[in-house]
Amino acid sequence: MPETVTLQEAQAHLAELIAKRAPGEELIITHEEKPVAELRILPPEQPQPRFGNCRGKLVILAEDDDHLKDFADYMP
Repeated sequence: MPETVTLQEAQAHLAELIAKRAPGEELIITHEEKPVAELRILPPEQPQPRFGNCRGKLVILAEDDDHLKDFADYMP
């Protein structure tokens, strides 16, 4: 069951309430003993891959198709 706090407590200590929560954890905010809002901590944003980010990091020293001979049975 998520923790609940009053609206007044949430207004007074919002930064602290956020800081001590783990991602995905919820906090219910009440006003006059009725739930009025839900505070849920979002997970950290995952870095998105950028195409071409590794360009120039792979250097092919020589073209060598000899190693493909072992796979000849599997190739069309």
